[in-house]
Amino acid sequence: MEAYTGFAAVYDTFMDNVPYGEWCEYLTGLLKENGVESGLVLDLGCGTGSLTELLAARGYDMIGIDYSEEMLELAAGKRAESGQDILYLCQDMREFELYGTVRAVVSICDCINYITDPADLAEVFSLVNNYLDPGGVFIFDLNTEYKYAQVMGDTTVAEDREESSFIWDNQYDPEERINIYDLAIFLREENGLYRKYQETHYQRAYSLQEIQEALALAGMEFVTAYDAFTKDAPRKESERIYVIAREHGKKQNN
Repeated sequence: MEAYTGFAAVYDTFMDNVPYGEWCEYLTGLLKENGVESGLVLDLGCGTGSLTELLAARGYDMIGIDYSEEMLELAAGKRAESGQDILYLCQDMREFELYGTVRAVVSICDCINYITDPADLAEVFSLVNNYLDPGGVFIFDLNTEYKYAQVMGDTTVAEDREESSFIWDNQYDPEERINIYDLAIFLREENGLYRKYQETHYQRAYSLQEIQEALALAGMEFVTAYDAFTKDAPRKESERIYVIAREHGKKQNN
């Protein structure tokens, strides 16, 4: 599992086309529909905290976990500007620890796809189940195999900005079902020269059936899945899906 390093510095710059406000509106609606209108919420794989900040502004008591120290430094900067009371923890999502349970866990922007080992996936789901309140809700999204194979495929994306640029080579291995991102990032320094950073990231395509089996193995109850940003069932051509699961097995204290 790779952590963003050089790319962290320009992550928000190149993600400025992501409609985080709309994503938050959709996610908040799902949380409320599943009984979570307030309380502690964990953002697992929070990155630079863009969505974490928006959920905090909606009244949720937020905790953010990410594996990248560089991303969390940027998240802490946003927290200092907004004044939101957010706890950030630098942890691997495959072995994260909390001080207690939370009402909901969310994991957005295909963080779950970074778990490339099915055994690790079951472990992540087990940890989520462990740290959820009785009946707590887990909401996460996934890039689909259709997106990796048919939309992204063997493509190259490049973007040039005044202070930074990147080249993003994408490859998908249909046998291993692993998507490989090769990133070359160029950051302009004070002397006008550019420093080059290189990173390789791996994501795995999971079928909805595999997700359901991993949730069951972790002791969680699968609730439903949607074609992203709708209430429709996933389609063959869905590029991103949302999955809703629920903690199962704990007893509510009287």
